[in-house]
Amino acid sequence: MPYTFAPASAASQPLYLIEAAGATDFIAGRTPAEQRWLGAAGFAGRLGQFVVLPAPDGAPAAAVFGMGDAVARQRGRFHVAKAVEQLPDGNWHIATDLSPEAAEEAALGALLSAYRFGRYKTASAPKVRIKAPAGVDARRLAIIAASEALTRDLINTPASDMGPDELEAAMAALAADCGATLSVIRGEELLARNFPMIHAVGRASPRAPRLLDLRWGNAGPTLTLVGKGVCFDTGGLNIKPSSGMSLMKKDMGGAATVMGLARSIMKLGLKLRLRVLVPAVENSVAGNAFRPKDVLTSRKGLTVEVNDTDAEGRLILADALALADEEKPDLLISLATLTGAARVAVGPDLAPFYADDDQVAAAIAKGGAVVADPVWRMPFWSPYESVIEPEIADLDNAPGFGFAGSITAALFLRRFVTDSPAYVHFDIYGWQPTSAPARPKGGVGQGARALLAAMPEMLGL
Repeated sequence: MPYTFAPASAASQPLYLIEAAGATDFIAGRTPAEQRWLGAAGFAGRLGQFVVLPAPDGAPAAAVFGMGDAVARQRGRFHVAKAVEQLPDGNWHIATDLSPEAAEEAALGALLSAYRFGRYKTASAPKVRIKAPAGVDARRLAIIAASEALTRDLINTPASDMGPDELEAAMAALAADCGATLSVIRGEELLARNFPMIHAVGRASPRAPRLLDLRWGNAGPTLTLVGKGVCFDTGGLNIKPSSGMSLMKKDMGGAATVMGLARSIMKLGLKLRLRVLVPAVENSVAGNAFRPKDVLTSRKGLTVEVNDTDAEGRLILADALALADEEKPDLLISLATLTGAARVAVGPDLAPFYADDDQVAAAIAKGGAVVADPVWRMPFWSPYESVIEPEIADLDNAPGFGFAGSITAALFLRRFVTDSPAYVHFDIYGWQPTSAPARPKGGVGQGARALLAAMPEMLGL
C-alpha cells in the first residue's frame, strides 16, 4: 500500500482544525447556512468534534474538526488522524495554519491512518488523501510511514507465517530493496561461530535458530542496531499459561522495529555506516530444550545460570550484543519486547529506554517529544548489579528479586557491552492494545521515530 500525499496540484476540499477558544470566531466567519449547520451540530471546538459542511447541492464542501485546548491534546496524539479517518472520500487539505511540529504530526498521522493489515482478509484501501502541509518534508514522512508499516506487518503476522525462516526472508528483501548486504549464521554453525546462547534458546524448534547480520553504508559514524527476534515464545520448559502465550507472535517486535528504523535510515540516505543484528529464534518445548538451572557460556565468556527459560530474550541479545561490541561502534542500540515489568512501570504507550550517556539520553527524549513518539528514560541502577549475580555463575538470567525487573534485565544486557562508547537499550511493548488515532489495534513500532529524530545530535550527522 503506498503511503503518499495527494498531489499539490489536485483539486481538494478544506479541513479546518479549530481550537475551542477560536470556535466562536470561526463560526461567525462562515455563511449563515453554515452557521446554522454548525450550531445544529453543537460544534464548540471540543477535541474530536467533527462536522462535514455540505455545499448547496449536498456534496461535501469542507470539514471542521475540534482540537480542544492544550490540556485535552496532551491526553493523546495524532488527533488529526481521527479527523482523516472520518473524512468523505477524496482529496483534502488542512486549511489551518499550524506550527512546524504540529503540521508534521498531522501529516504523519494522516499517512499512518492509511495502514491496513490485509494479509488474511480483504482490507479496503483508504480513499481519502491529504495534501502535505506547507513546509513539511513529504518525502521523509512517506518513508517513515512506509517503514512503520513494515514494522506493523511483521509483528501482525502470526508465527505460522513469521518464523526464523520468514524473518530472514524479510530481512533479505529489505537488504535487496535498500542496497545492503546480508549474511546469516544458522543452526549448528552458531556453535562453531561461538553464539552458544542463541543456539541454546532456539535449538528445540524444528525451525533453526540463526543470526541475521545486515550492513549498509561505507562512510560516516558507525551505528549498530540489535533487535530481539523471538518469533514465538512458549516460555520453553518454564512454559507460559495460555493467557501469557496468546500475544507471543509479537515477541519479535524488537527485530521488526529495528528493521523499520533501518529502512528509514537507508531510504533517507543518512551519512553513516549501519549494521543490524537480529538473533532469530523460536523458544519451543522439546527433549533438547535448554533447562532451568542450566549454566550457559556466552560469546563474551560470561557464564549465565538459567533460572527461567522464559527469560530467553536477554540470552540471545547477549550474544548479539557481544558481537556488536567487538567492533566498538560509535552508537549501539538494542530494542526488545523484553519484560512485563516495563509494562507495569509505564504501560503500553510509553517506550522506556536506558542510557548511561546523558547527552544521548537527552537527544532521544527531545526527539520523541518532537515527533510524537513518547519515550521515558529509566536508570541503569548499578546498586542492583548484585541481584543478577548468582552463586554458581557470573550472571543470572531471571533473578528472584521480585522488583525492578526491567532494570535488572537492562543491567544484564549492559554486561555484554564493554567497549562501545555509547549504549542504549529500549524495553518496548510493540503492541497497540486498543485502536487509537493512526494506530489500529495490533503491532506498532515504538522508539524508532524518536531515535531517527535524535540521530543528527547523537552521531553528529
